[in-house]
Amino acid sequence: MGIEPERLHFSWISSSEAPKFAEVATEVIETVRKAGPVKKLVKTRAEVV
Repeated sequence: MGIEPERLHFSWISSSEAPKFAEVATEVIETVRKAGPVKKLVKTRAEVV
């Protein structure tokens, strides 16, 4: 079970690049929202161990 690619993002942003940080953060949030709830980590029924 791996993480869905649209939920993982890496970006190199300097502390002096606030506008770039805001832009990248907005893009990542929009992408994750479009992906919807995580399907791989949700249990459909209870497990008894």
